[in-house]
Formats: sequence, C-alpha cells, structure tokens
Amino acid sequence: MTTPSETALQPRLTPAQNEVFARDGFLVMRQLANAERIAAMRSIALDHLERAVEPLEYEADVAYPGAPASRMAEGGDTVRRLLDAFDRDHWFADWAADDRLTAIVAQLLDSTTVWLTPNHHNCVMTKAPAYSSATAWHRDLRYWSFAQPHLVNAWLALGDETPENGCMRLLPGSHRMEIGADRLDDAQFLREDLPANAELIATAEYAELAPGDVLFFHAGLFHAAGANAGPERKMAVVTSYFGRDNAPVAGTRSARRPAIQVR
Repeated sequence: MTTPSETALQPRLTPAQNEVFARDGFLVMRQLANAERIAAMRSIALDHLERAVEPLEYEADVAYPGAPASRMAEGGDTVRRLLDAFDRDHWFADWAADDRLTAIVAQLLDSTTVWLTPNHHNCVMTKAPAYSSATAWHRDLRYWSFAQPHLVNAWLALGDETPENGCMRLLPGSHRMEIGADRLDDAQFLREDLPANAELIATAEYAELAPGDVLFFHAGLFHAAGANAGPERKMAVVTSYFGRDNAPVAGTRSARRPAIQVR
C-alpha cells in the first residue's frame, strides 16, 4: 500500500521510458519510496541482521570472489541476504504490493495483472563494508523456470548505491541477446577471458541510486556488482514479478511456493 505521505497517483510511464526499458532492459525511477518507508525498512533490516533472524544467506554460502572461505573462517558470519522479505514484516509486504510500484511493473510487463514470485529474490540484499563479495556477470533467468522468460525485478535502494560500495552494473540490451553456452562458464557466468564477452562488458553502465530510487530490470539482463569498499553497509529490497500468460514451471524451485497476486 502507499503510505500517507506518498502521492496516491499511480505513475504512468512515458513512451520514452517504455522505449528505454524495451531497448536497454532497465529503467530507474527516482524517489519512488519516501523517507518514512525507507527508514522503517532500514531499521527492521538492521535489527534482523543484528539478531540474525532466519532465514539468512551468508557470504560464505555463495563463495563468490572476496567471500570468507567458510562459516568458520574470519568474517564467516557476514550476512549477504535477509531471505523471505515478504514474510518478515508488513513494511516489506506492503512495499512488494505497493500501488505505485506495481503500476510501473504492470506497464513494463504489458499486463493488467501482476504476480510476485516468493521463490526468487524476495529479500533484503546487503553488502557489509568488510567480507562482502563481488558478483560476476549473470542473468537471473539462469536458474529460474517459467513458461516465458519475461519477468521484471525491482531493486529499491535503502541507502546510496555507488561504484565504491558495489552498486549494480548493467549491460544494456543484453536481455535481447542470444549468448551461446560456449561464452558462459559452468555456473552460467559470462567468461571474461573471451574477446567477444570483453567487447560486451565494455558497454557496462553503473546504476547509481539514492535512497528511495528503484532500478527496474529485466530478469534476462546481464548484470554484476562489485564488493563494498565504502564505510557503511549497503542494503536494497529486491522483488521479482511476472504477468499474464506466464507462470512458474510445476515441480521446479520457481513453483516451490505459490505466487502472490499483487495487482
């Protein structure tokens, strides 16, 4: 729901904004969430991090570059994600179903109905100043199973996101590209040693955000992020959506829990 201090008017994307998303695979909307909402979600997230409220994903679990070698190693208790954000507190559930947010998602999906998938993202993504890892170039769809490869992610910044603290990097238009398996490693990350991939990676753009800004990006867009070299923890709420004529494939992780209609 929209908080009292946020306008009740639902945003209408311009033709130019729709064209940017179709072409580049991402779009930034500034100040979509107000200071009250950001402060509440930051406070809850920091409290859950302090108390290690499950379910959690640790940096050591993913073993990305820069992560501690194990849970028992120095920094092994560094949390990467607060999972199941929708069920953690009403502030997160209200944001996931926010009228203004879902109005934009509906337009990007060209769908009158919108479902939230609780099985992917649905988290508070965090990066600590120490022991945070870098994430290589990948598409979220690599491990997702849906009838159609058309999903939109919404990345809400709970603080400043800059190159220094590991903000998102995006490869414009890569959601429309056919990338052969020979250009990917075993974990389906782009192989950075290949000239063809190096040329693509050279087109990368940073998504610098302020608190309350939302980065919308296609789940088939290649993206990456660096480690946090700044002085403070970086946090973002990440949710994923699909529209009509799409559904998770039965029996897969994408269908583990039923989708939630939010529009």
